Amino acid sequence: MQGTNLNEHIRGSLEILVESADELRDLDQALGDGDLGITITAGSHAVVAELEKLSPTATPTEIARTCAKAFASANPSTMAALVAGALLNGSRTWEGKDEIGLAEATEFVTAAASSISQRGKSEVGDKTILDGIAAVAEALRTSSDSTEATDAAVRAAGRAVEETAGLQSRRGRASWLQERSIGLPDPGATAFQRLVEAWSRVSAATH
Repeated sequence: MQGTNLNEHIRGSLEILVESADELRDLDQALGDGDLGITITAGSHAVVAELEKLSPTATPTEIARTCAKAFASANPSTMAALVAGALLNGSRTWEGKDEIGLAEATEFVTAAASSISQRGKSEVGDKTILDGIAAVAEALRTSSDSTEATDAAVRAAGRAVEETAGLQSRRGRASWLQERSIGLPDPGATAFQRLVEAWSRVSAATH
């Protein structure tokens, strides 16, 4: 996937993602402060607007960095800062590359997970968005081609969300609920699941 296609794919995926705003708001109200739907919507709209301004010759790294800056600028939230940091860390793995395939996607998601873990001081099992990102990174690493990888990523993201429901939140505002957080899926992991599903829908529509 070259820069122009990557740009279009991201914009198409985010336009689908914002359809989940109400679901994410409701999940976040149960476990947090209820602003996740707003964060995702504002960030997605900002990213789409900035990507539309980019030159068709923009590199994958430039595209990823544009996404990071736009998402962070649209929101003052902790989630926005974590997502922006993850995107920036991922963008570094694409330096000097003009085309993105399975190997490059795997490197990006792995780097994004590492950033979330470090900046958010979280580990897999803490019931955060990291659970979903790490699961998808592993699914990509064990896939043999892009089509298989997309399907595997959707399944992995879904399983991760299901698993978070049985966990106690250990980071952020949700951790204040302690045992009461058990039984509810993590909003951040759910948001990432919806993004992966949106990416899959765009992929299917363009093939």
